[in-house]
Amino acid sequence: MRETPCGVRSGRRGSGRSFVVAGVAGALVGLVGGGFRWCLEHADRLRGSALEAAAGLGAAGRLIPVVLTAVGAAVACAIARRVPHAAGSGIQHVEAVWRQEAEARTAWLLPAKFLGGLIAIGSGLVLGREGPIVHMGAAIGSAAGRHGRLDAEGAEGAEDARMLHTALGGAGLAVAFSAPLGGLLFVCEEVTGTVRPRLVLLTLVGTVTAVAVSQLVVGDTLVLPLPAVPTPPLWMLPVFLLSGMTAGALGAAYSALVVRTLQVCDRLTRVPLVARAAVIGAVVGALMAFDPLLTGGGDQLSKRLLTGGSLTAAALVLCLAVRFVAGPLSYAAATPGGLFAPLLALGALWGTLTHALVSPVLPAGASGAAAFAVVGMAAVFTGVVRAPLTGAVLVVEMTGTGVLLLPLLIACFAATVTADRLGSEPIYDSLRRRMLERA
Repeated sequence: MRETPCGVRSGRRGSGRSFVVAGVAGALVGLVGGGFRWCLEHADRLRGSALEAAAGLGAAGRLIPVVLTAVGAAVACAIARRVPHAAGSGIQHVEAVWRQEAEARTAWLLPAKFLGGLIAIGSGLVLGREGPIVHMGAAIGSAAGRHGRLDAEGAEGAEDARMLHTALGGAGLAVAFSAPLGGLLFVCEEVTGTVRPRLVLLTLVGTVTAVAVSQLVVGDTLVLPLPAVPTPPLWMLPVFLLSGMTAGALGAAYSALVVRTLQVCDRLTRVPLVARAAVIGAVVGALMAFDPLLTGGGDQLSKRLLTGGSLTAAALVLCLAVRFVAGPLSYAAATPGGLFAPLLALGALWGTLTHALVSPVLPAGASGAAAFAVVGMAAVFTGVVRAPLTGAVLVVEMTGTGVLLLPLLIACFAATVTADRLGSEPIYDSLRRRMLERA
């Protein structure tokens, strides 16, 4: 702020400049994040073509996905090793920067996340695209604040520059799932734990611009389109409450397994990090050779469940159990990659399985498997991340199922309370503390 000749404080020019910088940076996040999604979509197609070709080679062909995923994991790990904080999701680093526990990094982080994440996720590891895009978005926000010379605008400009790192991280999440409101809530509920009008405005500018630009690259369709779902009757809310409780327990167990798997891998000091990643990749590749739905980020699996794709109860249990273990194992490979997308697929499996178990005792007019799958996605996400509003809104924006908002909210409430009562720590709190201890 500065004094005018009349003695009235004026910060308007600096204020407007911050929004312009946020808009320009948001456009760049949309371009980079949209490009990342576009590349992953084509990598998925290439992987599918490779699996089809391998299937035609008989027993020997089953080695092809094992080798490809092992090599992909090793290369991605080698890339991430060269850049601090490039491995893993990166969301814990964004949170640490906001809390001023770590420094923002921009120089080599963006290319390491883009290339390493593309190779790791594209090779079939059970990782999500949102972590790298959030981290790249935050790096772009930090660079925009620095190169936009916001510090020259005084204390308010310096604070805006700090906020841009977090706000553009939220824009990255918005791009990952085409969910602008989800990106905003993620910033307020998960990253900062506060609602600041200035931060909200900067995030809105960044998320809206980023999603608009990304849609020029990947299109404007829903990430997980779902046929029309009837509004659930009110008497089913207690059913969804109970479903949310079980999802919260599952989420607490998943969080514990992620942390425990990382701790076990940390003790394997005699095994080089890249070699460990290759072994993990080989295990995931073997699962892929058995059934591609057991691996990958999980979008194809979620789409199949939401659109009524038939899986027997036994197949649901098998897929749930395998992905429950494969997700933490893939994360321990120390490659760039997130947790959100695999969590959503796990939740869709859990919700569909829950419907299969309770449907025989439900009266006529009860909600179908698709509604349970959608609610399961948000509830398991909430049980792990502990961000109920973000989980509910994110899933609504991804699926277009606004009629399920009440069941989503009550299930996310139940998942949060259950995970808290079980003593489970939010996953990114655990990962951030681990990151700082290792640093």
